[in-house]
Amino acid sequence: MNPALYDLRGLKCPLPVMKTRRKLAAMASGTLILVDTSDPMAVIDMPHFCNEDGHELVETEKTESGHRFLIRKR
Repeated sequence: MNPALYDLRGLKCPLPVMKTRRKLAAMASGTLILVDTSDPMAVIDMPHFCNEDGHELVETEKTESGHRFLIRKR
């Protein structure tokens, strides 16, 4: 099953984390989501968010416009 792509490019801190938290709250445990961001702070904020909320940060990838995070909901 391919993870859902959640495009948050163009949003500044703290919106990418806030919107990802809200989106994950509506998803089943174990579900994968790909989050695209362009905010340079997201590379710090997303791992911290996953650690704090108990989600698994499966992969982080540098993209042309920022970063892409593969997250598995706890």
